[in-house]
Amino acid sequence: MVEPKSHIEIAFRSINVFADDGQLDVGEINFLLGLALRDQTIDDDERRVLAKVFSEAEKSALPPAVQTRIDEVRRKHGVPVA
Repeated sequence: MVEPKSHIEIAFRSINVFADDGQLDVGEINFLLGLALRDQTIDDDERRVLAKVFSEAEKSALPPAVQTRIDEVRRKHGVPVA
């Protein structure tokens, strides 16, 4: 079975994240990051989608642990601020 391109899967799965409670938590960040890292690297499309997900999450106040995790992912994996 052919797996979908991971950036498409990240975008699709993020819909469920926001539909659930409208918030992004650390576990959900780690889940989406895990999808991007299945092949041990994050490509430009994955960075772009993660940047949009993080930007959407930051439209509301985030718990400090969530903001810290977003900042770590951005720094470590080169995810830009959208």
